[in-house]
Amino acid sequence: MRIEWTEPAVIDLEDIRDYISRDSKYYGLVVVERIFDAVEKLSSFPNIGREVPETSSSNIKEIIFNNYRIIYKLDGEIILILAIIHGARDLKNMKPWELL
Repeated sequence: MRIEWTEPAVIDLEDIRDYISRDSKYYGLVVVERIFDAVEKLSSFPNIGREVPETSSSNIKEIIFNNYRIIYKLDGEIILILAIIHGARDLKNMKPWELL
């Protein structure tokens, strides 16, 4: 399956990098690299994620990496990365799956 990143997800990733880089540029890059690695596994195993509890759609899934929820949508042969959100944030008002 092919992985595509939405613009909001790319911005999330940049924000994570920038936030961590305030303390350590090295670890900012390491965390982003590890998030990419976690996402890349989806191309071979797209169903490893669980359904996002805040939605009733079975094609909206998430994997957890450290404290981050990587939210994606299965759309035919495409895995669309919707958002990367810290686990402490409330998704009920954000609903990144509705931005499409």
